[in-house]
Amino acid sequence: MTADLQPAGFGELRAGNLGVRVASTEAEVDAAQALRYRIFFEEMGAQADAASRAARRDRDEFDEVADHLLVVDHDLGEGPQAVVGTYRLIRRAAAAKLGRFYSAEEFDISPLIALPGEILELGRSCVDADHRTRGTLQLLWRGIAAYVFVHKIDLMFGCASLPGTDLDALAPVLTYLHTKHLAPVSLRPRAVPHRYVPMNRLDPEALDIRAVLNELPPLVKGYLRLGGFVGDGAVLDRPFNTTDICVVVKTALITDKYHKHYERRLGWSEAGTPG
Repeated sequence: MTADLQPAGFGELRAGNLGVRVASTEAEVDAAQALRYRIFFEEMGAQADAASRAARRDRDEFDEVADHLLVVDHDLGEGPQAVVGTYRLIRRAAAAKLGRFYSAEEFDISPLIALPGEILELGRSCVDADHRTRGTLQLLWRGIAAYVFVHKIDLMFGCASLPGTDLDALAPVLTYLHTKHLAPVSLRPRAVPHRYVPMNRLDPEALDIRAVLNELPPLVKGYLRLGGFVGDGAVLDRPFNTTDICVVVKTALITDKYHKHYERRLGWSEAGTPG
């Protein structure tokens, strides 16, 4: 059984025919896993094991404890078939049920775990090809901001994926992230030793910054716009055909505009208690 999702939610935020909410049924979680399979394995070329191929689902044990943020297109109906985007959210207490966060498979996140307060791991994000618009991504971020507000999250982190495993092709992006956005030591995850790939691969002065920014995936750009940092070292995830970095975002850097918006929208007080 997945996490008790009703208390974790914030209702539904709408933008035209699209809405964002936390999954509240097993069928909705299953739809998110089906979407993840289509994007990661059929579109992006990840290598599925026999069980995943048979079920046509991307699922693992972390899904059982996570909350699943969904973007739904109401023009497609009101059931699971309307799920067109998803993001997996794991809080500290949820990770404790398994004894670890997902990111710990690739990164030493002990500096983050040692912090007081609530932390949130984000991962497994994807959007259906027909819905990859600025509006959909903005709605996902609105959902994350609402979740952060409701649950008083102090810090967010997670593995973010760069497409492919060609380190020469990715060298400008990796060098830029390491040079311009490296996390302070107190917040700095580090790739686990046996998988550590150096990110500082080129002369930073020789980078074409405009070209590098054009190569950054939209979700990574979103993290950076919120003042996000990256950890030390990348990890090659060959089964998923990606190169992973660890991103860290202090939620205090999510602007007052976000908090004031959700306070007004949800009718919640400063402390986050239902009014």
